[in-house]
Amino acid sequence: MATLLVKNALVLVTMDEARREIYGGGLFIRDNVIEAVGPTAELPDTADEVLDLSGHVIIPGLVNTHHHFVQTLTRAVPSVQNKELFDWLVGLYPIWAGLTPEAITISAQVAAAELVLSGCTTASDHLYIYPNGSTLDDEIEGVQKTGLRFHASRGSMSLGESKGGLPPDRVVEDEDFILRDSRRLIETYHDNSRYSMLRITLAPCSPFTVTQDLMRVSAEMARSYPGVRLHTHLAETKPDVAFSLEQFGLMPGEYAEDVGWVGDDVWHAHCVQLTDDAIHRFGQTGTGVAHCPSSNARLASGIAPVRKMLDHHVPVGLGVDGSASNDSGHLLNEARQAMLFQRVQGDPEALTAREALEIATLGGARVLGRDDIGALKPGMAADFAAYDVRGAAFAGALHDPVAALLFCTAMNAAYTVINGRIVVREGVLETIDLPVVVERHNAIARALVNGD
Repeated sequence: MATLLVKNALVLVTMDEARREIYGGGLFIRDNVIEAVGPTAELPDTADEVLDLSGHVIIPGLVNTHHHFVQTLTRAVPSVQNKELFDWLVGLYPIWAGLTPEAITISAQVAAAELVLSGCTTASDHLYIYPNGSTLDDEIEGVQKTGLRFHASRGSMSLGESKGGLPPDRVVEDEDFILRDSRRLIETYHDNSRYSMLRITLAPCSPFTVTQDLMRVSAEMARSYPGVRLHTHLAETKPDVAFSLEQFGLMPGEYAEDVGWVGDDVWHAHCVQLTDDAIHRFGQTGTGVAHCPSSNARLASGIAPVRKMLDHHVPVGLGVDGSASNDSGHLLNEARQAMLFQRVQGDPEALTAREALEIATLGGARVLGRDDIGALKPGMAADFAAYDVRGAAFAGALHDPVAALLFCTAMNAAYTVINGRIVVREGVLETIDLPVVVERHNAIARALVNGD
């Protein structure tokens, strides 16, 4: 059994029940599980490997609850740089129609690498387009090479333009096939055990890309398996709300309830335009929200009412969202944006640095239905990130180094440990040859956007 001793941190943020912050703290890890947390002097003094993290802030691994990994291939596409959601999608669907299995695998590696380098240890991705023989298996293959703890969402689109939906008919799938493939993926990959590295989520894309029948049957299927959760987009923009009213006669929150998509096994991305009644209902039922502030700003969707959600006990996690609508996969920066965007509406106390950090860790764990990540305490998965705050960007901010992680420049992690494995060491990703992957990724991206 391998052991890892982490010692002498400037401060270790536990996110345990007492929200302890331990100066001079550390961790003792056996295999993939935290065995002890506390001041360095109280920990064992030997291990198979010892990391002296003097000058570092250690936090629980960040948890990303909404992403579209494949969109790393279409960042900053000129034709959609200044579009709102629906026009942005219409402009990108034809490009995404050229995706291949290799494109999905390589883009997943780049997206996962970017997240891990930022200190993210667990991520959910929402892949909903499968042209040219692509499958969710292609993404899973790419992510597993990076070492990221992964929740793979079997997204889907079945409602093409000819049936009143937004996507072109050539990129949608037959609903019977979607359901068969969903069952195949669950039975092939889903691992509901504690410390699981791979779980499957069912995730019909949105109210404007699938039928109500698919939403209902997907919910029934997910609930017939232990630990399979449900995810979709909801109430992202005002046109999104207008579509729901026109097509269903329901506000988005009412639509979610009508198709059985409320409960503590469900989380929705965005919810920028969610009504007060829906927020109250989500809080009552434990229905989660993935907050994606940078994407919502980039597409001019608005600012989700996160303070109100938290006050109503809605589970809230963070998502970087698609890499073509952010266009970044830096989760610590997303926590910073979440804090600032709640404040810019007029209340400097709307979201504190520690509340933002809690959303990015414990909040994300709750949204993904996990009680084994999100905090550093005995019995939890050995997932953490360490940031070196001895540089110029943090000079003068060490009166409160924890808050400084959010207030100062969002930096990459010096160390990222996932499931007890050092995945990033001294700022370098150790699991894949990232420069080689990026070179191939850029070649695929150029061909995809140019239509080659």
